[in-house]
Amino acid sequence: MQTGKLVIGISSSALFDLEESDRVFREYGVSAYADYQRERENEPLAPGDAFSLVQRLLHLNKILDHPGRVEVILLSRNTADTGLRVFNSIEHHGLPIIRAAFTGGASPYRYMYPFRCHLFLSTNAADVREALAGGLAAASILRTPAGYQPGETLHFAFDGDSVLFSDEAERIYQKQGLAAFASSEQQAADEPLSGGPFKPFLAELHQLQSEFPAGVMPIRTALVTARSAPAHARVIKTLRAWNIRIDESLFLGGMTKAEFLRAYGADVFFDDQAEHCRLASEIVPTGHVPHGVVNDPSE
Repeated sequence: MQTGKLVIGISSSALFDLEESDRVFREYGVSAYADYQRERENEPLAPGDAFSLVQRLLHLNKILDHPGRVEVILLSRNTADTGLRVFNSIEHHGLPIIRAAFTGGASPYRYMYPFRCHLFLSTNAADVREALAGGLAAASILRTPAGYQPGETLHFAFDGDSVLFSDEAERIYQKQGLAAFASSEQQAADEPLSGGPFKPFLAELHQLQSEFPAGVMPIRTALVTARSAPAHARVIKTLRAWNIRIDESLFLGGMTKAEFLRAYGADVFFDDQAEHCRLASEIVPTGHVPHGVVNDPSE
């Protein structure tokens, strides 16, 4: 997806804390929710779990002195009427977000295509799954861990199989076991893996990194995978074939990822396995990517 800009779609509930609003919706229905939001539309919402990430992504425009190089678009299930509080909150917090789609309860992911979004972040797992099924990068943002403090550099971390890469190798592991997986990957070491849903997003991050002046690098990327030797070779050669550089690569051989993510200083970690995400989310901001064989009910 070549747009000349990095575009992120964000749901209202990922950007702001809508827990109390959602409780009103669940307990009292649509009409009460609408009244609740209208009555409070001049009360700014508190930051949500993806707020810090969005704020820091938008700050990259100032570093580059290039307004609009990174754009964030609101993709919300609200109506424009109930969503006015969200836009007022955006203005209150000084976020340069000017575009939005309010879908009145319908799934908003459809507008990723015309907005040219590289990534959709939401707290609605069904919307995330629909986006992934459409071949787009999306993740369910989990609750930010207590004590998380962002640093100066924005650190992205990605799992490999089913996230950056397709799940073709993961399917062999799930169905035939570790020995068959290792043997298959060793034999296919020179055959690049197919891209997963986050490949275009990583490619755009790589392009963005190339635009910063020498000595300035406010973004770093890391691959954090359970793979180990000899299955590491195919991953390295795949990234080489894609002409994408990743700053750090951690081949953990099945070790728990959470402490490594802490040491790396991840500001967001994307993984397809719910348990990996649960453990990581106790330490670093995490997005679950419900994609691939481990998330396929038919498997």
